[in-house]
Amino acid sequence: MVTTHPTESVETLGDESFMSAADLRQYMTEMQMARASKEVDAMDRAGKARADLVKTLSAPVDLTGERLKEIIENLLFKLRAAAARGETELMVMRFPVDLCSDHGRAVNNADEEWPDMLTGRPRQAYELWRDHLKPAGYKLKAMIIDWPHGLPGDVGFFLSWGKAKA
Repeated sequence: MVTTHPTESVETLGDESFMSAADLRQYMTEMQMARASKEVDAMDRAGKARADLVKTLSAPVDLTGERLKEIIENLLFKLRAAAARGETELMVMRFPVDLCSDHGRAVNNADEEWPDMLTGRPRQAYELWRDHLKPAGYKLKAMIIDWPHGLPGDVGFFLSWGKAKA
C-alpha cells in the first residue's frame, strides 16, 4: 500500500522511504556541487603550494664550500644508484616554468639560449652542471615535462652519462 503525504516529497511503501525523482535530481546536483567545491579547494591549495615553491626556488642557495660538497655527494649517490639499475639518465630537478623568464618557451623550442632564461635555483643548478659536471663528461638536457591545460607547466633537468661517441 502506497501512502502519499501531500506536504512531503517522500512516498512511503510499507516501512521503506523513497525519494521522488525531483528529490533525487536535487541530491545529484548537491553532490556534484560538493565535488566541484572540493576540486576548487584542491586547485586553490595546489596553486598556493606552487606559488610557495616558486618563491622558495626563486631565492638562490648560499653555496658555501660545505653546502656545495653536500649537494654533490647527494647527487653522486643518486647517480650511482641509477647507474646500478642500468640507467644512463636521471631527472635531477623539476621546477615550474615560472622560474624561466620566458615561461619555458626556449626550453620547449630547444633554443640553445635556454640557460639564459633560467632564474633562481634552476640557474644555480645549471651553473653547477656547467662548472663541475660538464667537465666530467655529464650532459644536461632540459625539457617541459608537464602540460596542464595544454600549456607548459614544469621543466625537468636530466643528467645523462651514456656511451661516449666514437
